[in-house]
Amino acid sequence: MERLQKVIAQAGIASRRKAEQLIVEGKVKVNGEVVTELGTKVSNSDKIEVEGIPVEREEKVYFLLYKPRGVISSVRDDKGRKTVIDFFPHVDKRIYPIGRLDYDTSGLLLLTNDGEFANLLMHPRYKIEKTYIAKLKGIPPRPALKQLEKGVELEDGMTAPAKVKFLSGDRKKNTAIVEITIHEGRNRQVRRMFEKIGYPVLKLRRERFAFLTLQGLNAGEFRELSPHEVKQLRELALRGE
Repeated sequence: MERLQKVIAQAGIASRRKAEQLIVEGKVKVNGEVVTELGTKVSNSDKIEVEGIPVEREEKVYFLLYKPRGVISSVRDDKGRKTVIDFFPHVDKRIYPIGRLDYDTSGLLLLTNDGEFANLLMHPRYKIEKTYIAKLKGIPPRPALKQLEKGVELEDGMTAPAKVKFLSGDRKKNTAIVEITIHEGRNRQVRRMFEKIGYPVLKLRRERFAFLTLQGLNAGEFRELSPHEVKQLRELALRGE
């Protein structure tokens, strides 16, 4: 037996908080009866409707994809470009990416059909760390990287402090490789942060999401997360509350 709002959230219909609101507003039925009690628990055999639409309860799946460059982090693309879903033709469930990576950014991306899990990992308050390797135009001095560690002002506000590590520089090519770890997920955030300090990103790859890495995978390959990894991610997010 699971709480009704949790089942609705896991189906990807709404966040748990929104699901609770829908229940209180009388927009949820269980076995044809309107339910407004938040403590209500349901079993797999119960039929649930939200605003007249049946809730489909799929087996939950969790994938880790090494997204190549030139692929859209979306379920579909109106311009006909390749999306991350195209790497999963054998999966008959309605999976979608957790967050996104830019078209020109490669690296670690999680996909699932578990809406509550996705909301948990994407919410900024849970502070899940994401680590990127950036190839930069120019070789930033230490004071410039220090700005990123303190936070920089972007058009959508100040960034949270980042962890930054200079890995290498090539004076002949005038490029540098820098590792940066953030826990926010704003649009094109890493690229904008480096642009702000005057060192544009030439190439970007997400190397790590929490404790997960790309180990053993080539671009375009994926693997399923183990039940233990899924449990660890949940616990890690909830510790950040």
